[in-house]
Amino acid sequence: MALTLLGKKLGMTRIFGEGGASIPVTVIECGPCVVTQLRTKENDGYTAVQIGWGEKKVRRATIPQIGHDAKAGTTPKRVHREFKVDAKKLGEFTVGQEITVEALSDQKYVDVTGRSKGKGFQGVMKRWNFKGMFASHGTERKHRSPGSIGGLCSNRGFGGGLKKGKRMAGHMGDDRVTVRSLDVVRIDAKQNLILVKGPVPGANNGVVAVRVSTRLNRSKQKKLAEAKAK
Repeated sequence: MALTLLGKKLGMTRIFGEGGASIPVTVIECGPCVVTQLRTKENDGYTAVQIGWGEKKVRRATIPQIGHDAKAGTTPKRVHREFKVDAKKLGEFTVGQEITVEALSDQKYVDVTGRSKGKGFQGVMKRWNFKGMFASHGTERKHRSPGSIGGLCSNRGFGGGLKKGKRMAGHMGDDRVTVRSLDVVRIDAKQNLILVKGPVPGANNGVVAVRVSTRLNRSKQKKLAEAKAK
């Protein structure tokens, strides 16, 4: 995995680019994060960097949490995450090191991971965009019904159950979502802010993880190659 920072989604605004163009952006308070532990092949079976972000009141932290972060010389952190690195790059990090948003200053695109908004229990029209039943010709109080669900049931040795993955009503939202290749519009190192163009999952004040983009589509790969060529 690529370098990852933790932060908080603050909300949306807009900035004006060249020629007065209005650019909608999402503001993320990104970092500073503290390296709280280094995972090694010998001790853990893999190599990774664990980071912590967000202050947590000592009286609300557990003794193991306090002791774990105290080894890194920092106060208890609210959120901890890991990102894998190669064994060669593990030496670039030290326990107690502070990583700020400046680490992303040379990046054109980033991936943002967050928890999407929960929608509760929803029907098939909202959850799966079903068109619903006819609104005329005798249909009575069934307009938002999914219709027949037994078309794939069979007794010929396959059992009478529904096909796995059948789209039905149920819990919607509150999932871990990653949005790839968002444009980095601006970075404010003094206020630990990064402004990105595009949708960021979750509600305002929700915790998000911002990482160096790991996979670009063809158009953005072309733009990046052209920028490097210049």
